[in-house]
Amino acid sequence: MPTAKILLQLDPDPQISTFDSVVAVDSGVDQLFRHGAVSASQVRDLVYGLIFTRSPAELKNSAIFIGGSDVTKAESLLKAAVGSFFGPMRVSILFDPNGANTTAAAAVIAAGRHLELAGAETLVLAGTGPVGQRAARLLARQGARVRIASRKLDKATAVCDALQEDVGEGTFVPYAVSDDASLTTALDGAAVVIAAGAANVQLASQQTLSQASDLKVMIDLNAAPPVGIEGVDPMDKAKERDGRICYGAIGVGGTKMKIHKQALVRIFERNDLVLNAEEAYEIGLGLE
Repeated sequence: MPTAKILLQLDPDPQISTFDSVVAVDSGVDQLFRHGAVSASQVRDLVYGLIFTRSPAELKNSAIFIGGSDVTKAESLLKAAVGSFFGPMRVSILFDPNGANTTAAAAVIAAGRHLELAGAETLVLAGTGPVGQRAARLLARQGARVRIASRKLDKATAVCDALQEDVGEGTFVPYAVSDDASLTTALDGAAVVIAAGAANVQLASQQTLSQASDLKVMIDLNAAPPVGIEGVDPMDKAKERDGRICYGAIGVGGTKMKIHKQALVRIFERNDLVLNAEEAYEIGLGLE
């Protein structure tokens, strides 16, 4: 009998994500061990229970998925899980809280289909959120100049500084965007805009966007009305609108789902992987 594929699902939220569980099952996971309201202090013993029940040769059939709506808390779980490993006693981890990594990867891949990202001026609206930060990080790693927009300049500046330290190269420029005038300034010269804001919040009006003469690609990651970029339909997938290529949340979502599923397959191929944003992006490129 083949060794069952077991996925330990760690979630800081009290209610574990049904979405993530369904995707895991559809990706071939045999057994889900689902733990909600997990704190960093509890992770080690949960990981030990996973790794001490199988021989090192069998550990590729065990893996960890870390999700949840609070990315900061999820990051503390990831750190604790990696810190629990030693020698050959380790398993692979897929880190994708709130779908931030797979969504950001899919968005950047979509942009890269239509223009050379190296040297491109790009704008990430709501760039201080979890998806926005990861999209910015991935854009910078492809050589793009990245503008981080937030309602508050100090918040955008803090994220730019953190990303600069994390990436080590690339250019991050903070922008305060709170009205049409400040959005016009942020859009000036930008070839790509990615809206990564919360649901039901419009970040850019059609009228303001129409004045951005250099804009070539618009990607909106919010499907709930009103959408983040006015005039972009959630179903848009490389749809040309007024001379711009448009992607809506569902149009991007197909690639996001493919990355998510392939990443789940990948973590059962060996027991020493940690799949974060960059790894999700590389998986997505391999699926193009």
